[in-house]
Amino acid sequence: MIDPISGFSKLEKEEKITWLSKTYLKGVENAPEILRQYWNPNSNLQQLHEEFTENTLSNYYLPFGIAPNFLINDFRYAIPMAIEESSVIAAASKAAKFWGKRGGFKAEVLGTKKVGQVHFMFSGDKDKLKEFFRQVKPVLLEAAEPLTRNMKKRGGGILNIELRDKTESLNDYHQLHCTFETKDSMGANFINSCLERFAETFKEQAHQYETFTASEKDIEIVMSILSNYVPECIVRAEVSCPVEQLADHDMTGEAFAGKFVRALKIAETEPFRAVTHNKGIMNGIDAVVLATGNDFRAVEAGVHAYACKDGSYSSLTHAEVRNGEFKFWMEIPLALGTVGGLTGLHPLSKIALEMLQNPTAEDLMKIVAVAGLAQNFAAVKSLITTGIQQGHMKMHLMNILNQLNATPEEKEKMVEHFKKHNVSHSAVEEALKNLRS
Repeated sequence: MIDPISGFSKLEKEEKITWLSKTYLKGVENAPEILRQYWNPNSNLQQLHEEFTENTLSNYYLPFGIAPNFLINDFRYAIPMAIEESSVIAAASKAAKFWGKRGGFKAEVLGTKKVGQVHFMFSGDKDKLKEFFRQVKPVLLEAAEPLTRNMKKRGGGILNIELRDKTESLNDYHQLHCTFETKDSMGANFINSCLERFAETFKEQAHQYETFTASEKDIEIVMSILSNYVPECIVRAEVSCPVEQLADHDMTGEAFAGKFVRALKIAETEPFRAVTHNKGIMNGIDAVVLATGNDFRAVEAGVHAYACKDGSYSSLTHAEVRNGEFKFWMEIPLALGTVGGLTGLHPLSKIALEMLQNPTAEDLMKIVAVAGLAQNFAAVKSLITTGIQQGHMKMHLMNILNQLNATPEEKEKMVEHFKKHNVSHSAVEEALKNLRS
């Protein structure tokens, strides 16, 4: 049994590495050197990275790539992507090229409301609570005024506060459901600060409200926190073209469209397929969200919750053929920012946003949604034609060769060999064994 360590956070970085190596990494040869080799040689930049989080030992790098030639609302973008999965950037780029010849992608923001809630318990007279809220609402807004002043100058602020009765779900549970406009910032800190001010003021005012009994005055604030579910912060992305322009190899455009629409109907009705289908969408979305310094975990949580909005988990993308026209689209919630947080701190995030021509938050919503739609189109297209493994495993070939410690010369010969053969781990292992013998 390993004894607990106290004061770990106060140790110097080298002391942390030494303790970790002796305690948990005894089976890893040269573990300290492996950790150190990923330190940035620029000490100032390394210090910046270490201050992003706590107990930092090293940096965990992801490839930072680019998917060019995205035509979105008649503007040409090169989209930055931070992702380690093989074939994602290649697939997105291929879809961008395909739709660039067919009018490009169209995207629009349908709403930008963000949500935060003060969760509290109240066991008294509900009618008295409603009247109290009616009277205290202006006081809550006034109390938050010092926090909202700068946001208002940018066109944002608090949109509304509602009292919601949730006692059917949980005894005595109520909430202040609050909506916000945060413009180009993601707004988490702003929203949480406003909510905590609301909670403090709400409780203080309840103690002074003469109509409440002594027990009713003692409102219990459980927590005050933003929600990453933002069903009114929505962006729509779509592509369309005449069906005949979808012809692919030996498949007519009509046949391709029919198989594509049917594949999406399966994802709409079968949760087991929908999860993998939507994961493919998030391959594109997360890569851009991460590259631009946004919170991909928050985006993931909100998007997957939205996929359940009709009562069961379903596809986020949809397709139809009407009057000879093929249409493929998606509407998703995306709470993103282009100022504040990591977007202004991480040097590569700054590069990514500059690459995108310094977009507003709404512009970034459109770009990210299009990246997800493109990725999904490429995946479904592969599934209904050649199969997903042919392209994916070709891209995965280099990872397998690296696992098998192939030399540069061996890699070159293996790439040539697998231009004519199916890629699998066992096939690569066998071919490399034959080459070496």
